[in-house]
Amino acid sequence: MEKFASAAELVAKLKPDRPVLASRPHAAGRAARWFLENFPGDVAYAYKANSSVFMIGALYGAGIRHFDVASVPELEDAHTIPGAHLHFMHPVKSRSSIRRAYHEYNIKSFSLDSEDELRKIVEETTGPNGLARDLVLFVRVAVPAINSRIPLERKFGVAGEKAADLLVKVRQVASELGLTFHVGSQTMTPDAYSHALTEVHNLIVRAGVVVDRIDVGGGFPSIYPDGSPAPLSAFIDVIKAGVEELPVRNDVRLMCEPGRALVAEAESVIVRVDARRDNGLYINDGGYGVLFDAAHLNWIYPAQLVSRDLQPGEQLAPFELWGPTCDSIDRMKGPFLLPSMIREGDYLEIGNVGAYGRAISGDFNGYGKYDEAILDDEPIMSMYGGATSGARTAEG
Repeated sequence: MEKFASAAELVAKLKPDRPVLASRPHAAGRAARWFLENFPGDVAYAYKANSSVFMIGALYGAGIRHFDVASVPELEDAHTIPGAHLHFMHPVKSRSSIRRAYHEYNIKSFSLDSEDELRKIVEETTGPNGLARDLVLFVRVAVPAINSRIPLERKFGVAGEKAADLLVKVRQVASELGLTFHVGSQTMTPDAYSHALTEVHNLIVRAGVVVDRIDVGGGFPSIYPDGSPAPLSAFIDVIKAGVEELPVRNDVRLMCEPGRALVAEAESVIVRVDARRDNGLYINDGGYGVLFDAAHLNWIYPAQLVSRDLQPGEQLAPFELWGPTCDSIDRMKGPFLLPSMIREGDYLEIGNVGAYGRAISGDFNGYGKYDEAILDDEPIMSMYGGATSGARTAEG
């Protein structure tokens, strides 16, 4: 894998014909170290966010040993990581995936949000010696999404009397009982965790059960041009305060599942401008590739020109981007602020695409093929203080 000092150096040397996925493993390592030093529990990386060897290697090198997996292919891949602790946290699993996870891969940790799912887990982990006695089961609680870019409460989670009844039933079969929730992806303010932990508090009181583990899920934000999230330290402070008020044991074990916050800023895509029409730029990656969120969720990524210096008097102007496929929905409306005299043949670095971009990209219309490289410089924007622009620190 070739390494470059920056995207500008890469473009100057290679003039790549295909888009380039450019990784900054040092940025992922920095983010992981921050979480490991500041979160008072296990940090389980959400494997779905980005499972490239560069990201996993950087996170592992920084000390990450817990991983949140959601499918058999993910656990098969993650199971090869030395000393990995895997948590199968998808609330709905096939019987075969439960059976294989437990019996073939020695996975003990599962989430669920219904009695039907509990029944499946109990039945499929039962062996010749009877019921499994080593299950760590997390009940997924439905909590309101507050100030999150992608709410997640509608698909999974149980609440109210059903949740209390489920907790009692899970307590009867689990070696360790946990509660988990997800406040929504890219949650901008920490009050979402405060509200969620209040729901958890009320539910524990209602069910009257002893809880061994609390998993506060994911949702921790990264930084993008169209939003300024609270510092990550504020999220940790709120979580600590909320857990302190819970009616749980003093030695309750905590876990979180960051994905975006660990890897978003650790990867960029370098694209070429193949045409300009007014303030529309036609580039060689798009909504069927790494830029899915920009096309379908109106995500605005930081972008910069990397093939030349600004011309005298050249100002920034708002642009929309069009992907390379023949589909008219392959559009990233932005606005993306770029030099006003941008033209065919220029190259752009679109940053902070490390979360979900690589994972979602496909090969529709024959596109979706990338060259890869490693960059030694800082991300365009960062939550952790290192950035070429838009820098802030996780502390505030």
